[in-house]
Amino acid sequence: MIDWSMVDKEDHLLAMERSPIRDIEIKHVLKAALTNEIHDRDIYMKGIDTSYYYEGYTTYRTEKLGG
Repeated sequence: MIDWSMVDKEDHLLAMERSPIRDIEIKHVLKAALTNEIHDRDIYMKGIDTSYYYEGYTTYRTEKLGG
């Protein structure tokens, strides 16, 4: 699983833009953020928040959903 808190937004977006031509950069960015904490709910939920943040959505955060 990827711990998205360890992935810089700009690094990720630039690597994604270049990935159709050369995918080694995105592989490096994501490999550096791999975690064995596959059952950690907080890491999973923060990953959702980060993915929305990368897309420009910040109105809602999973921590405010309760549960």
